[in-house]
Amino acid sequence: MTSTAGTGYTLIPNQKYRRSNRRYRQRCNISEADSQSLSTLGYFQTLPLEIFQIVLNYLSVKDISMLSMVSKTISNRLVNYISTASGNRRLLLQDFHNLELPGKREGSYILEHYKSLGLLLKRCTLLLPTKDRLKYIHKILSEVSCFKLNGCPSPLHCLGLQCYGVFLQILTAGWDELECHRVFNFLCELSNLPRKVQTVVSSKPGSARKLELRIRLYCRSVLLNHWIHRSDSAFWLTRILKPWPMVNQARLLYIIFGPVSSLDGDVLINILLYSGHVVWQKMIEGPTDETSLKGLADAIKLLYDTEAREWTADDVISLVDELSVVPREWLMENNARLLILSGNNICFTFMASKAVNGRAVELARLMVFLALVCEKDLYCMDWAVKMMQKVCKVFRTPGERNNFLQCVENAFAHMIMDMLQAVLSGDRDEEDNSFLNLFHLINAQANFHKEILYLTMKS
Repeated sequence: MTSTAGTGYTLIPNQKYRRSNRRYRQRCNISEADSQSLSTLGYFQTLPLEIFQIVLNYLSVKDISMLSMVSKTISNRLVNYISTASGNRRLLLQDFHNLELPGKREGSYILEHYKSLGLLLKRCTLLLPTKDRLKYIHKILSEVSCFKLNGCPSPLHCLGLQCYGVFLQILTAGWDELECHRVFNFLCELSNLPRKVQTVVSSKPGSARKLELRIRLYCRSVLLNHWIHRSDSAFWLTRILKPWPMVNQARLLYIIFGPVSSLDGDVLINILLYSGHVVWQKMIEGPTDETSLKGLADAIKLLYDTEAREWTADDVISLVDELSVVPREWLMENNARLLILSGNNICFTFMASKAVNGRAVELARLMVFLALVCEKDLYCMDWAVKMMQKVCKVFRTPGERNNFLQCVENAFAHMIMDMLQAVLSGDRDEEDNSFLNLFHLINAQANFHKEILYLTMKS
């Protein structure tokens, strides 16, 4: 060790000073990090956590949602607040049953509340992986029994599933298809939807009426009804149907969109137009109206759209064919009405498939019923004639086309004779409409041939 003359103290080596300086800088960095974390809370850093949560009680859900975007630290505090008992009571409103008719403040208020809640949880969980987001949200919502497929004892008088649906729609809006696949699989796991669907599609129609109704309400209220874009609706309907064979797809489609009974005394019957038990015999026992078929027709059009990429035209036509025998073969008039409501493209494609496959007699009867429905429902008869013209071009030879036209005329003649015989038999009850049906059919034939004459004279 060296010493310096004239000094009365020992020099400290520079290396020790550098080590001490590094420790000092580390302490400074930790202090700065804590200070930065606190600074992200803004003025809230001066408030105890309990006071911060009391302040939240004075904010609307939309305001809390906006607050969650201020910083990650505040977002974490909001996540903790949502998980508390007071946060649950404040945010998870469960008064789904004390509702009046649509348009009343109570019903619209609770739906808007769950839209805002969906946006809040979407923003709070923005940085989490999809799997973790779903687990956290399930943890928050798991205590709400009306959000479960079998949770509510009175599903026809409950807006719980609709609130769950608008919540999920806001939460998943903008997510890519892979994430939405995960959402669907997660919901299936929670609700055990596949096993319940398996039960109803393999049982005798109507033997599990309550389960059919719950599946209908869950699929429509939670998965289908709240989407703005048709592509989103097509995606979720595809997820519901595609896992099943075609025959089961048709059964399931009828359960979700088919006609239902009107149940007197249902407070929400005007809100849930699809409420009531599925009426399986509606298409078999007699002609039905547009209202009973509109849901099925809209679903078929949705799947036929180009946005439904997983469906080919042949898939949709096969589905329509299977649907027409659920639970047994439909009356041909109901088949014709469904095709008209499904639109020109589906109607033509369905008829062209029969023409290509040599089913001229069946196609001719369908053509007659298309004319009959046009007459009954006041559609323009020239549409039916133009559809027949278009179908005639599908036949490969003039002989096949002429045979089809002859079958159309034979079908008109046979149907008129059958209806006339029913009228002349005289064995009719008060609900028998055989004379009225005969009247409509004769008028349909006259107007159909009138349009053909107009076209002939023009050409």
